[in-house]
Amino acid sequence: MAKQHSAQPRKQRKRLYDAPEHQLHRLMSAPLSSELRSKYNRRSFPVRQGDTVRIVRGDFEGIEGKVTELELSRQRIVIQGVTREKVSGTATKVPIHPSKVVITNLNLDDRWRADILKRSTGPQAAPAEPPAVSSEPEKTEDTTASSDQ
Repeated sequence: MAKQHSAQPRKQRKRLYDAPEHQLHRLMSAPLSSELRSKYNRRSFPVRQGDTVRIVRGDFEGIEGKVTELELSRQRIVIQGVTREKVSGTATKVPIHPSKVVITNLNLDDRWRADILKRSTGPQAAPAEPPAVSSEPEKTEDTTASSDQ
Protein backbone atom coordinates (compact mmCIF):
# COMPACT_ATOMS: atom_id res chain seq x y z
CA MET A 1 0.00 0.00 0.00
CA ALA A 2 1.35 3.42 -0.98
CA LYS A 3 2.03 6.10 1.58
CA GLN A 4 -0.64 8.71 1.71
CA HIS A 5 0.38 12.31 2.20
CA SER A 6 -1.85 15.04 3.41
CA ALA A 7 -3.15 17.74 1.10
CA GLN A 8 -3.17 20.24 3.97
CA PRO A 9 -0.60 23.01 3.38
CA ARG A 10 0.41 23.11 7.06
CA LYS A 11 1.34 19.42 6.97
CA GLN A 12 3.20 19.80 3.68
CA ARG A 13 5.22 22.69 5.15
CA LYS A 14 5.92 20.60 8.26
CA ARG A 15 7.26 17.78 6.05
CA LEU A 16 9.63 20.25 4.38
CA TYR A 17 10.83 21.70 7.69
CA ASP A 18 11.32 18.28 9.29
CA ALA A 19 12.86 16.53 6.27
CA PRO A 20 16.29 14.92 6.74
CA GLU A 21 19.26 16.24 4.77
CA HIS A 22 19.32 13.47 2.18
CA GLN A 23 15.73 14.33 1.23
CA LEU A 24 16.39 18.07 1.33
CA HIS A 25 19.17 17.67 -1.22
CA ARG A 26 16.74 16.03 -3.65
CA LEU A 27 14.27 18.87 -3.06
CA MET A 28 17.02 21.28 -4.14
CA SER A 29 16.56 20.23 -7.78
CA ALA A 30 16.38 22.66 -10.65
CA PRO A 31 15.28 22.13 -14.25
CA LEU A 32 17.96 21.55 -16.86
CA SER A 33 18.38 23.78 -19.90
CA SER A 34 16.98 22.44 -23.17
CA GLU A 35 20.47 21.43 -24.40
CA LEU A 36 21.24 19.48 -21.22
CA ARG A 37 17.74 18.03 -21.17
CA SER A 38 18.18 16.50 -24.62
CA LYS A 39 21.76 15.42 -23.89
CA TYR A 40 21.07 13.64 -20.57
CA ASN A 41 17.41 12.71 -21.14
CA ARG A 42 16.44 14.22 -17.77
CA ARG A 43 14.16 17.10 -16.87
CA SER A 44 15.81 18.22 -13.62
CA PHE A 45 18.80 17.46 -11.43
CA PRO A 46 19.87 18.43 -7.89
CA VAL A 47 21.93 21.64 -7.78
CA ARG A 48 25.49 21.48 -6.46
CA GLN A 49 28.29 23.93 -5.87
CA GLY A 50 30.10 24.69 -9.11
CA ASP A 51 27.04 24.32 -11.35
CA THR A 52 26.33 27.25 -13.65
CA VAL A 53 22.74 28.46 -13.48
CA ARG A 54 20.63 31.17 -15.09
CA ILE A 55 17.94 32.92 -13.05
CA VAL A 56 14.59 32.88 -14.88
CA ARG A 57 12.28 34.52 -12.29
CA GLY A 58 12.43 37.44 -9.92
CA ASP A 59 14.43 40.66 -9.60
CA PHE A 60 17.65 39.06 -10.87
CA GLU A 61 16.12 37.47 -13.98
CA GLY A 62 18.62 36.80 -16.76
CA ILE A 63 21.73 36.73 -14.55
CA GLU A 64 23.95 33.69 -15.05
CA GLY A 65 26.58 32.59 -12.55
CA LYS A 66 28.14 29.75 -10.60
CA VAL A 67 26.53 28.33 -7.48
CA THR A 68 28.80 29.23 -4.54
CA GLU A 69 26.74 28.02 -1.57
CA LEU A 70 23.83 25.73 -0.77
CA GLU A 71 21.59 26.46 2.19
CA LEU A 72 19.81 23.15 2.67
CA SER A 73 17.92 24.19 5.79
CA ARG A 74 16.40 27.22 4.00
CA GLN A 75 16.25 25.49 0.59
CA ARG A 76 18.13 28.31 -1.12
CA ILE A 77 21.22 28.63 -3.30
CA VAL A 78 23.69 31.51 -3.47
CA ILE A 79 24.88 32.49 -6.93
CA GLN A 80 28.10 34.34 -7.69
CA GLY A 81 27.37 37.92 -8.71
CA VAL A 82 23.87 38.09 -7.20
CA THR A 83 24.13 40.72 -4.47
CA ARG A 84 22.03 43.49 -3.02
CA GLU A 85 23.34 46.69 -1.48
CA LYS A 86 22.33 47.26 2.12
CA VAL A 87 21.45 50.66 3.53
CA SER A 88 24.91 50.82 5.11
CA GLY A 89 26.45 50.49 1.63
CA THR A 90 27.79 46.96 2.00
CA ALA A 91 26.89 44.26 -0.49
CA THR A 92 25.16 41.12 0.75
CA LYS A 93 24.47 37.82 -1.02
CA VAL A 94 20.89 37.15 -2.08
CA PRO A 95 19.68 33.55 -1.69
CA ILE A 96 17.54 32.20 -4.55
CA HIS A 97 15.15 29.23 -4.54
CA PRO A 98 16.31 26.46 -6.92
CA SER A 99 12.98 26.38 -8.73
CA LYS A 100 13.68 29.91 -10.01
CA VAL A 101 16.82 28.91 -11.91
CA VAL A 102 17.75 26.72 -14.88
CA ILE A 103 20.97 24.70 -14.83
CA THR A 104 23.04 25.61 -17.91
CA ASN A 105 26.27 23.74 -17.09
CA LEU A 106 26.79 20.84 -14.68
CA ASN A 107 29.82 20.39 -12.46
CA LEU A 108 30.88 16.81 -13.23
CA ASP A 109 34.01 16.70 -11.03
CA ASP A 110 32.27 14.11 -8.88
CA ARG A 111 32.58 10.63 -10.41
CA TRP A 112 29.30 9.44 -8.85
CA ARG A 113 27.36 12.37 -10.24
CA ALA A 114 28.69 11.68 -13.72
CA ASP A 115 27.71 8.01 -13.35
CA ILE A 116 24.15 9.00 -12.40
CA LEU A 117 23.86 11.04 -15.57
CA LYS A 118 25.36 8.22 -17.62
CA ARG A 119 22.76 5.82 -16.20
CA SER A 120 19.91 8.20 -16.97
CA THR A 121 20.86 8.52 -20.63
CA GLY A 122 20.75 4.75 -21.01
CA PRO A 123 22.48 2.75 -23.70
CA GLN A 124 22.72 4.84 -26.82
CA ALA A 125 21.49 3.02 -29.88
CA ALA A 126 24.09 3.19 -32.60
CA PRO A 127 22.73 4.52 -35.87
CA ALA A 128 22.17 1.79 -38.43
CA GLU A 129 24.94 1.80 -41.00
CA PRO A 130 24.01 1.29 -44.63
CA PRO A 131 25.47 -1.84 -46.23
CA ALA A 132 28.88 -1.36 -47.75
CA VAL A 133 28.81 -0.78 -51.47
CA SER A 134 31.63 -2.45 -53.36
CA SER A 135 32.90 -1.27 -56.71
CA GLU A 136 32.99 -4.82 -58.16
CA PRO A 137 29.77 -6.44 -59.37
CA GLU A 138 28.60 -9.39 -57.36
CA LYS A 139 29.24 -12.83 -58.84
CA THR A 140 26.13 -14.93 -58.98
CA GLU A 141 25.73 -18.46 -60.17
CA ASP A 142 22.98 -18.97 -62.63
CA THR A 143 21.73 -22.51 -62.25
CA THR A 144 19.18 -22.31 -65.08
CA ALA A 145 21.64 -21.44 -67.83
CA SER A 146 24.50 -23.83 -67.96
CA SER A 147 27.57 -23.67 -70.14
CA ASP A 148 27.11 -27.28 -71.32
CA GLN A 149 24.98 -26.40 -74.31
